[in-house]
Amino acid sequence: MSPPIAIINARILTLAHGSVPRRGEQMNNLAPIDNGSILIENGKITQVGQSINVPSSASIIDAQGKVVMPAFADCHTHACWAGDRLDEWEQKQRGATYLEILKAGGGIMSTVRDVRNASVEELAKSLLQRLNWMLAEGTTTCEIKSGYGLSTADELKMLDAITLASKSWAGRISPTACIGHAKDSAVADFVKQTIEETLPAVHAQYPGITIDAYTEDGAWSVNETVALFETAKALGHPLRIHADQFNALGMVEAAIELGALSVDHLEATQSESLTRLAKSNTMGVMLPCSGFHVDGRYGDGRSFIDAGGSLAIATNVNPGSAPCLSMPMSIALAVRNLGITAAEAITASTVNSAHLLGFKDTGTIEAGKRADLIMLRHADERQLGYTFGGNHIETVICNGQIIL
Repeated sequence: MSPPIAIINARILTLAHGSVPRRGEQMNNLAPIDNGSILIENGKITQVGQSINVPSSASIIDAQGKVVMPAFADCHTHACWAGDRLDEWEQKQRGATYLEILKAGGGIMSTVRDVRNASVEELAKSLLQRLNWMLAEGTTTCEIKSGYGLSTADELKMLDAITLASKSWAGRISPTACIGHAKDSAVADFVKQTIEETLPAVHAQYPGITIDAYTEDGAWSVNETVALFETAKALGHPLRIHADQFNALGMVEAAIELGALSVDHLEATQSESLTRLAKSNTMGVMLPCSGFHVDGRYGDGRSFIDAGGSLAIATNVNPGSAPCLSMPMSIALAVRNLGITAAEAITASTVNSAHLLGFKDTGTIEAGKRADLIMLRHADERQLGYTFGGNHIETVICNGQIIL
């Protein structure tokens, strides 16, 4: 049993006030405590406030006025992959668009080929390295999707690799079976195979896992995605969807009707659909690192929050459209390009994103919660939105253990 840890003289962003997930105006309320202290015992937060009882056996961290806040939950990633797409990056620099590269057999399909040639152990090893980089930048909770297998055996291999890596990582992982990520043109009826073969196999080995798909021109159509989701929902699987990255095809409305947990991307979403999503129980996830790297297009976070929506943000880390492992960078880009405040971005990357992943014991700093905390190098949390580049994180505490 490790000794207690007491953090003193901190500006604590508790995020302890309001409904979960936060919506609308609530997203600006970080419920701060200045000159505050936190006691951590046996992996849990046991006391928070301006005056707490600190045991003589406690290790003391003097924050000296710096910000202590919940660690990040990165709620949308494709962090499990093999190979790289540096050659395609150079094609893009010469003028090729992402969809042109995808339709020519590149993009997702080039990573699919590399993943199929990799072993479970190789995938897990490279994933664990990325996870540790993410941990150093304050992420202690992470969603990881499959989706680069595009066959029953290879999708299961990816999920097995994610499970294997999770056993060695200090943080917590929420796996997602993104079996509708793309289509393999070499398979005559890929959609049918996915619904009738891959989905049942995933269900047998990973019952209750979230099912995801990518609805876009050149990928899954709305009707194909709905067919997959209706079957998955009947088997008891939660649903998430990539929609409106490049084109608004009607998947936002379909996702709301299906009761999806979230609709992710939303760069091309029209105002009426964005308002409808904001009024629903389905969360919106915006991915500013993709806009930064791909085409300079971003979701309208300001309108979504103003309409009462529950917003989360994430890195979308992947080898093609978002090669970024840093939640602080995602926050800096969100403040600049989604039209949201630093406080809203912090809420979107902590309590809201943790809620989306089903982790109710993290995302806020309250007695009884899991001790997943970060201390910034700053005394003002707005620096997360203002300063970009470099690492903002001075200390990482994961499950009550000092990691950094």
